[in-house]
Amino acid sequence: MVFPGDTNHHGTLFGGVALAHMDKVAFLAASRHGRAPFVTAASEKIDFAAPAHEGDMVEVTGRVVRVGASSLDVEVELVAEAPVSGERRLCTRGRFAMVARKGPDTRLPLPPLAAPPGAHGDAKEDVDGHGGAPLRILDMVFPGQTNHYGTLYGGDALRMMGKAAFIAATRHVRQVLVMASSDRIDFVAPIVEGDIVELVAQVKMTGRSSVRVAVELWSEGVLTGERRCAASALFTLVSVNREGRPLPFSIPSA
Repeated sequence: MVFPGDTNHHGTLFGGVALAHMDKVAFLAASRHGRAPFVTAASEKIDFAAPAHEGDMVEVTGRVVRVGASSLDVEVELVAEAPVSGERRLCTRGRFAMVARKGPDTRLPLPPLAAPPGAHGDAKEDVDGHGGAPLRILDMVFPGQTNHYGTLYGGDALRMMGKAAFIAATRHVRQVLVMASSDRIDFVAPIVEGDIVELVAQVKMTGRSSVRVAVELWSEGVLTGERRCAASALFTLVSVNREGRPLPFSIPSA
């Protein structure tokens, strides 16, 4: 989500924030492919073709396009999406060169590129929150997000889960939503600094003016790929008008 703190004086996403998102996604894509400690070596020319406005959702996706013995390239796209209308526009695209740092935990050469999707008749999974499929969001746990035990601070975990619930619900009904409540949230495993986190959000019920979304928070070791469910919750979001009163959906109830 593009919040006021992410914008420049024009009310659009600040270029430095966009580049930070893109670099992080390049790192995540590289890490999941090579399971090695990667650093950014270079980026090719990046052109900003369209702005992302305050209040927009931004979807940043990365795809490994070249693999060498100890380095790889990731192509990254940043797309802005208007929450209510669903209008999408490609804002920028870039290519990042990532290098695996040599060390006792680094296994070289890196794994080769896999066959492209559909090459063997594989069906492409719909994971964008439409058609009943879950929304999936990847992130990374950095030092500023941890508590004094070196694990993900509970408040940041709740922020991530609430944001995932909001995006999944908004994409489902395309109306202005606010958080109404959250059911019991269970934290069952810690997430340590440096872990990848994956949020999986799925709409469970649509009422007259409310949506219930289940969210799971998974942790994933960067080098091992080991995954475990760290937390789960159920959120209720309500459609409101300009006065903050419930507004019935214009879609059939499910």
